[in-house]
Amino acid sequence: MANALIILAAGQGTRMNSDLPKVLHQVGRAPLVAHALAAGRALEPERIIAVTGHGADLVEKAVAQWAPDAQYVRQAEQLGTGHAVAQALPLLEGFDGRVIVLYGDTPFIRPETLDALAASDAAVAVLGFVAADPGRYGRLIAQGPALERIVEYKDASESERAIRLCNSGVIACDAVLLTELVQGLGNDNAAGEYYLTDIVGAARARGLSAEVVTCDEAETLGINTRAELARAEALFQTRQRNDALENGVSMADPDSVYFALDTYLGRDVTVGPNVVFGTGVTVESGASIEAFCHLEGCHISRGATIGPFARLRPGAELAEDVHVGNFVEVKNATLAEGVKVGHLTYLGDAEIGARTNIGAGTITCNYDGVFKHRTVIGEDAFIGSSTMLVAPVTIGARALTGSGSVITKNVPDDALSVARGQQVNKPGLARKLMTMLREEKARRAAVKSEKKG
Repeated sequence: MANALIILAAGQGTRMNSDLPKVLHQVGRAPLVAHALAAGRALEPERIIAVTGHGADLVEKAVAQWAPDAQYVRQAEQLGTGHAVAQALPLLEGFDGRVIVLYGDTPFIRPETLDALAASDAAVAVLGFVAADPGRYGRLIAQGPALERIVEYKDASESERAIRLCNSGVIACDAVLLTELVQGLGNDNAAGEYYLTDIVGAARARGLSAEVVTCDEAETLGINTRAELARAEALFQTRQRNDALENGVSMADPDSVYFALDTYLGRDVTVGPNVVFGTGVTVESGASIEAFCHLEGCHISRGATIGPFARLRPGAELAEDVHVGNFVEVKNATLAEGVKVGHLTYLGDAEIGARTNIGAGTITCNYDGVFKHRTVIGEDAFIGSSTMLVAPVTIGARALTGSGSVITKNVPDDALSVARGQQVNKPGLARKLMTMLREEKARRAAVKSEKKG
């Protein structure tokens, strides 16, 4: 059966004490709503509908980065979850599959859990969990997996509040039935809101089935405060580290490695201590990331070695067996197979040919204050230490540059280019200058001492 997603992302999140919409606060270098989208997209939904409200423009821009095919509808007034889903119903017209309603501030639901929810034969399926401390969660009144009704905490009796089976808010229902049930919702409750959870009672009143699908409580963690956001980050990192280890990644100190939502590491990748992965990083099997590296928006191929203390920025593309050493920064640059960049170098907006060696202190001078320009270096070239490559410039295959050169013109294949000022030696001048400077230092110290006296 085809699936569709409705992501509820309209809330302000006043307890976050922030101008930023709650669903845009980040865990694993990605907004909370991106986590919900990542789990939901594993179902390969035909439609994704995001219900936005507070900060709608910002939320929709963020959703588009993670789900370019999403559609949007705005909830002008926050009148409850049932009201939010009602805003999305027109975008479900003509769809007769299963609809899963997710929350943009609940980042940890696993795709496997959503699979089970979508596969339920019940007319309405609700995701529940057994809470260690039920608190103010809505309670699920059930007999085994058969769900009778959902009671919100505000409306629950003392005996109902004693129940530990709680409602996550995530619901699956066929689109046509969901439309009928939501359109029949009322707001006769303590909060005066339209509760999506009331569709369970409405379905049962029509003789239809409702079912509880349970998951671990940690999957249902919602984020409402900065403290909860910090705990969510810790939980996310623990999960990602464990997944990496189980998938064949070696980490000397897992607790010091930080992952992003979309980090991909192949088998037999080795990661040293204190490595930070930003978004958009792919590391292929057998590569090695040494300590204290920071990577974002880059692709690292088999056999490559990075670091220690290296930074790869967006657009860095490293082929097999590339070596990027300590204090090297690479941005929007392609390094072909076997390139070596040992240390203390910046390569930006560049294309480096296979087996080329980049000497220490080399800089591609790519920015003129207005425009970025590109540097192209051919195969088997040797760039001497402290070479300044003033882009746009091309260095030919097998070419060499002398150390300390400032290269402003293209260098042909097989050529040696040296571009530096002529060295001039002045005998004895260094001693005379140092003597003068020391005498001046002593004079200033004496003047300062007289003033104090």
